Amino acid sequence: MPGPVFRRGETVELRTVEEEDAAFLASVVNDPRVRAGTSMADPNSVDDEREWIDAMGDTDEAHFLVCVDAEPVGIVGVNAPNETWGTAELGYMLDPDDWGNGYATDAAREACGYAFETRRLHKVYAKVFETNPASARVLEKVGFREEGTLRGEAFVDGEHVDVTRFGLLADEWFAER
Repeated sequence: MPGPVFRRGETVELRTVEEEDAAFLASVVNDPRVRAGTSMADPNSVDDEREWIDAMGDTDEAHFLVCVDAEPVGIVGVNAPNETWGTAELGYMLDPDDWGNGYATDAAREACGYAFETRRLHKVYAKVFETNPASARVLEKVGFREEGTLRGEAFVDGEHVDVTRFGLLADEWFAER
């Protein structure tokens, strides 16, 4: 059973990540369709995921299990912020069986709300491989703007691909609310 609800979106709940979620997270991150859109190159075991979950309490990161009707569909997180700059990176992964339902957009929007409203960050950014246009659409729907392209930056499925960086400023976030 997922942990308690931390934030509610229109379609998803962001819940705490619990040790019992390790098997679900390993299945998502190891799915080739998901892994191709991330910087994960090596497989993660359930034990690897448990260690990651255990280590979360020692970091300034915030990761949430994305749930629909109390069932997990993915994970979203705001990595440890650069305290001097007030910036942090957003990341998300959803089970491919749940793609196309708007869950990633809703989860990303709620994670940004947490970053700006609770953590008082100045900027949230995200990076997208050119091979993952759906992720770019998620960010654009949340209000992110394309900031630039790192040519040939990532190595995905045997080839170098461009990585586009997107950013969202707190002022832009609050202007849309």
